[in-house]
Amino acid sequence: MHKTDLFGQESNLMISLSQTLDQFKTKRVLIIGDAMIDAYMWGHINRMSPEAPVPIVNIDNQENRLGGAANVALNIQSLGATPLLFSAIGDDHYADLFIELMHEQKLSCEGIQKISNRRTTVKTRIISDIKHVLRVDEEYTNPIEDINLLNSLEEMIQNQPFDVIIFQDYNKGLLTESLIRTAIKTAKNKEIPLIVDPKKENFLNYHGVDIFKPNLKEIKEGLNVDFDETSEVELLKNVDGLRNKINAKGILLTLSEKGIYYQKENAVYREKAHKRNIIDVSGAGDTVVSVAALALACNIEDDFLMRIANLAGGLVCEKVGVTPIQREDLLKANLV
Repeated sequence: MHKTDLFGQESNLMISLSQTLDQFKTKRVLIIGDAMIDAYMWGHINRMSPEAPVPIVNIDNQENRLGGAANVALNIQSLGATPLLFSAIGDDHYADLFIELMHEQKLSCEGIQKISNRRTTVKTRIISDIKHVLRVDEEYTNPIEDINLLNSLEEMIQNQPFDVIIFQDYNKGLLTESLIRTAIKTAKNKEIPLIVDPKKENFLNYHGVDIFKPNLKEIKEGLNVDFDETSEVELLKNVDGLRNKINAKGILLTLSEKGIYYQKENAVYREKAHKRNIIDVSGAGDTVVSVAALALACNIEDDFLMRIANLAGGLVCEKVGVTPIQREDLLKANLV
């Protein structure tokens, strides 16, 4: 394993994956973001509808899971660390289901805020023979402007010990410009590192964070540019431009089947995607940001942070639906 800076210099990385995962166990993580329920309807297709040119899915079973920022909390928990989720849900019947799912997974509901006249986000995926055929979304996405929400978050960051903070943005209304600004300012006063998994709406509002983690589609939409990601020159130019625009210490860009790209002020790290039997990419970004956040909290070297995040993101794509990464899967996988 090597790291390469902008001048092509290399050095050996002296740390083991097992040791890194052991360090994760001591960390406490605050996740600020849009939580939701991932609902699944599993079945099979054997005929077309006589009413319209669409297939009929005969449902065999159904399942509800924690999704969005709550899935990040599950990833953090699965890696042995302690997560605390700060999020907003509605005042509907799905809110009760969400709380029930949190309790089932032994996740704290301390940071869960119920907002009146609002829907809890539910994404229902219909799957036939392990293939994702349809998704139905139930949600409100208008921004939540609530001073009590800001005060609760500020108090939580000030009064509790956190080793890292994750912003998990799905454009569902929680992460407003004022909430982002309040959280970053409070965290910086306590010298807590920050990592962001962004979406288009607030893309350029996360100033001064340690790691900003868009995917290729998000960086192009967020900057309103198109570029050839296969060109190292164009990739460097646009990622560096983004890093300077938001004053981030590092940009961790996921490139799907093309791997991962991590740029800091004086270094660039790049790794191809591991060969995988890709079944479902849902939740891969949640896993990447979770692993990267814990590595950041442990002060892991940049190239190793990139490598284990890339490895973990690929592993969860081998499973159907949104599922957290398992420590055992990471240990069994080939990192090199």
